Amino acid sequence: MKLYDFLESGNGYKCRLLLSQLGRPFELVLLDILRGETRTPDFLARNPNGRIPLLELDDGRRLVESGAILLYLAEGTPFLPDDPFARAEVCQWLFFEQYSHEPNIAVARFWRHFQWAERAGDPYWERALAERQAQGRAALEVMETHLQSRDFFVDERYTIADVALYAYTHVADEGGFDLAPHRAVRAWLDRVADQPGHVPITQADFDA
Repeated sequence: MKLYDFLESGNGYKCRLLLSQLGRPFELVLLDILRGETRTPDFLARNPNGRIPLLELDDGRRLVESGAILLYLAEGTPFLPDDPFARAEVCQWLFFEQYSHEPNIAVARFWRHFQWAERAGDPYWERALAERQAQGRAALEVMETHLQSRDFFVDERYTIADVALYAYTHVADEGGFDLAPHRAVRAWLDRVADQPGHVPITQADFDA
């Protein structure tokens, strides 16, 4: 398998983390989204949406969107429950991550991490950033409330719901988010980091 990715991407990191924890060999193909490397004719032929991550299977089939990739890779493994209701709960948190969490926490991180120097001081941009941060804090509060009575998000075990939410939460400080008030979230981050096969977001050397 090949995973087309950008090393700083939390969406890509979800896939890298799960592949590592599953012990699945893959080739990491790094593309620089800041230099437009996902907008070339070659990549657009693979994914017309021009985004990473993109998983290319050995038989040539391709899959995009991090949640879809997680669901595909987790099928038949302990990372995805067999029980229909628990599976639906996993999907519930995947949808929450993409609708309420990622658009705010990830975007604020991208703006501050990659565009701060050129945008700082722009009143319109700073208002937009503040709005993203407010909504991101609301998403973190939802997570905090849920985790106060459990160790993981679904079925009292580590699943791809945790993988998906961990990716951008553990680097939320780069978006200006203070996790200090969120004790349950911080404890959960530690539990995820202790899982077998865990790798950091910046790790680029994977066995092919």
